[in-house]
Amino acid sequence: MSFLEVTGVSKGYGSNGARNEVLHDVNLSLAEGEFVAIVGYSGAGKTTLMSLLAGLIRPDAGTVKLDGEELDGPGPDRGLVFQNYSLLPWLTVTENVALAVDQVFPQWTTEQRAAHVRKFIAMVNLSPAAQKVPAELSGGMRQRVSVARTLAMNPKVLLLDEPLSALDALTRATLQDEIARIWQESRTTVVLVTNDPDEAILLADRVIPLTRGPGATLAPAIPIPLPRPRDRRTINENEDFKRLRNRVVESLLAAGARPKTTVTRELVLPDLEPEDISVPRLVFGRRAPVRRGERKREAVEITS
Repeated sequence: MSFLEVTGVSKGYGSNGARNEVLHDVNLSLAEGEFVAIVGYSGAGKTTLMSLLAGLIRPDAGTVKLDGEELDGPGPDRGLVFQNYSLLPWLTVTENVALAVDQVFPQWTTEQRAAHVRKFIAMVNLSPAAQKVPAELSGGMRQRVSVARTLAMNPKVLLLDEPLSALDALTRATLQDEIARIWQESRTTVVLVTNDPDEAILLADRVIPLTRGPGATLAPAIPIPLPRPRDRRTINENEDFKRLRNRVVESLLAAGARPKTTVTRELVLPDLEPEDISVPRLVFGRRAPVRRGERKREAVEITS
């Protein structure tokens, strides 16, 4: 039995008369401890899929099961890292992480909870900034706090909803390495959504393209057999990496292609010909245009 299983899930928004189906017949199966990346275009429905996995919304059709149990709402067994950090600005790093720990582990002693908070702050290399508030942190440091807070809940599944999309390239690369290191240590089941194929290949065991919406669904998975740990300094020269990147990009292009059709339309051209400048103009008038009747049929390819 799969650890995390999505079966025939569809989800739409709007009224029945003008309902927009975002996801259609989505099927996904993850083994425990697996790292899967879902790659798709902006607006394809990646965040909707993550919200379904987190239990924040319910599917219109189909089921989402974790460890054999159908999800009926959010819970601490699934930790979601948002794009926008979602930190309380008046709390320190320690207090933001402790907020989650206190809610999930109220039966622990104060000393146990404090040690647990320190452990995960250290895991994301933020111990020197433990008493700073978010305004004193860079964007990358704030995202590390968000990751530490989520991991400190000891979730069965870590859901990463494009957590690095707002960061600059250097900070993003650093946090990619941090996520890879943390996963190597914890072996938590991870679902990452991203629009960066290189990021997906660097981090995941499998990459799954999401087709363009409306009515998006998951395309066939692409296994990533590259050995771990993966060194970003040398991976770009790896021929297997290049082939995998091409495969992912080609799959995305195919998934994003919209159906085309050819229609034949009758074009009515102006009933005029260019003026013959060899004929002298009249003093108080102008040369009459040469007119002709012409109809032309032309095939035009349009995207439906």
